[in-house]
Amino acid sequence: MERENRASVGGMEGDQDVRVANKRSLRCSDLVLRFVALAFTLVAAVVLGVDKQTKHMEVTIVSSQPPVHVSVASKWHYLSAFVYFVVANAIACSHAAISILLTLASRGGKKNVALMIIILDLVMVALLFSGIGAATTAGLLGFQGNKHVQWNKVCNKFGKFCNQAIAAVAISMLGSLAFLLLVLLAALNVHKKH
Repeated sequence: MERENRASVGGMEGDQDVRVANKRSLRCSDLVLRFVALAFTLVAAVVLGVDKQTKHMEVTIVSSQPPVHVSVASKWHYLSAFVYFVVANAIACSHAAISILLTLASRGGKKNVALMIIILDLVMVALLFSGIGAATTAGLLGFQGNKHVQWNKVCNKFGKFCNQAIAAVAISMLGSLAFLLLVLLAALNVHKKH
């Protein structure tokens, strides 16, 4: 009988050890994903935020006169979609930094703070996906133009600018996926408790 009691107590202790290990691994993966999201959104905002290119082009004003050489600049803040993209990534980066601090500070697992962070993670997913969509739309106009409204493509002239914008969008997509994984991790955690 003593052996049965020890076995059942030992079994309970083993379950508690597994539960503690699972909480630690969930918390560790949560922090890693938050650092990944912070890094990707910061890099995406900086990559597009410093994006600019200046080209010297020939413009013909009058067909009988020689072309005029004009310096034309392409900067990220000339397009409102790119401004929105940079601001969205800066907000998501700030949220990731604050949520890391709150996660580390609330080791006891305050439910209200955790719920607020999860809701804001979901808002960051939506914000980043909308910023990525806006920047991608502006990029497609740069690559293809729009013949219906007489917008010419510009990425054939500003290749460096467009390539840097593509890199920023791809990096931001990785950051948004990290936030999405955080939301899925929280949903799995809630599902395991019930």
